[in-house]
Formats: sequence, structure tokens, C-alpha cells
Amino acid sequence: MAAMASGNWPPSPQPDPSGWTCFPRVAIRTPGPDAGAVREARGFTVATLQGWGVADRWDDIALVVSELLTNALRHALPGPGEPLLRCPVRLGLLQPGPCVLCAVADPSQHPPVLKEPGSLAETGRGLRVIGRLADAWGYTTVCDTGKVVWAVLSVEPAPTGMGPTPADSQALRAKISR
Repeated sequence: MAAMASGNWPPSPQPDPSGWTCFPRVAIRTPGPDAGAVREARGFTVATLQGWGVADRWDDIALVVSELLTNALRHALPGPGEPLLRCPVRLGLLQPGPCVLCAVADPSQHPPVLKEPGSLAETGRGLRVIGRLADAWGYTTVCDTGKVVWAVLSVEPAPTGMGPTPADSQALRAKISR
């Protein structure tokens, strides 16, 4: 699905002239169900993108991951007293070419709902943020196990040795904590 969404399917047997590889990079994490999981997922995302050499949009990608995961933790997990579900929330990052696909799987079959929050509302803007930052986003149901909400963001490869600096990471943390 990710390769088709990014226009990189089928993969070519040789790297293209821009230096992208023909095999996607994949990183997966199973966050806990607590609020600290979102912060840890942002750190995991930034570290993964640095490792992949993604120089641009890492702050946008981390924010999209934050919103996807927050929605899953807030809306898709059972409430107090409800039975726990077999399938935990999972975060996946995939780079099949000049884009990064962020996907969060959760145990709910309910589709994400785009809301129109009031001007003073403290929540309800997550999907709008994702829609503004991502090139495309959507969801798919997965048999009886839930759904996957995903977003694709285009990226450029980093020049050798480049990537977000510690100062960039601090700026991201400040931006997200506002």
C-alpha cells in the first residue's frame, strides 16, 4: 500500500539517479498506552529519520506521527472497565523512495472523524493538522483487528553527513509543547 501510495511500485532493481534505493526502509514501534508514548514516538521518529538521512520535513513528520498516535491512544483503546483487546497500537515508518509513510495501527474499526472544533476547543484539530502537512492521508480497515491510519509526506535526501542537529531537536520539542 505504501509503495503504491507513493508512486514507487513496482520497485526498480537499480537505484535511481537521485540515489534512492529500490528497497524501502522500515521502522516499527509498539508504544505504550500512556501519554509519554507520544513523546517517545516523536523521539523515535526523529532518530529514525536522522538515521535514514532525511534532511527536510522531519519536524512535520514528527508532528504527524504525534497526531496519529494521539488519536489512536485517545479514541481507539478500550476505556476503563472494558476488556483489553488483543491488538496493541503500533507505529510504522516506511521510506519507499522520496517520501515517508507514517502509519498507526489500532484495534478500533471506527474510521477517523474530521471535526470542526470551536475556536476555544483544546482538542479536535489533529486530522486537520495532518491534512495540512501531509501530501496524502487516509485509513484502511484490517479484517477484524482494527484499522491503520496513514499519512505520506514527500522528502528530499540529506547531503552526506547532514540531518537534524540537536538544536533542531530542541526547537521541535519547543514547537510541539506549545
